[in-house]
Amino acid sequence: MSRVSEPHSPAWIAQVWISFLLSFVAMLGGIWFLPGDGWTQGYLFMGLIFTVGSTMNLAKTVRDNHEAGKVHSVIHDARLEKLLAEHDPLK
Repeated sequence: MSRVSEPHSPAWIAQVWISFLLSFVAMLGGIWFLPGDGWTQGYLFMGLIFTVGSTMNLAKTVRDNHEAGKVHSVIHDARLEKLLAEHDPLK
């Protein structure tokens, strides 16, 4: 029993990157045109960078945990199939 994950379509990948870049550029523009001194803008820019970085780390961690669970499930299924194949109820 093999499990093959379907890759994302090129349209989905393009939509994800476009929405990310648009939101990032819009936030940068909002920070740039914000009335106030450089300290306020710098603080908001730093917050934006940390938010993007932590979001990427969270997404990677969730993906890695999901992948580890799939591998564990595949190993468990393979062991179960082996045990069932070796089991002869008529012995």
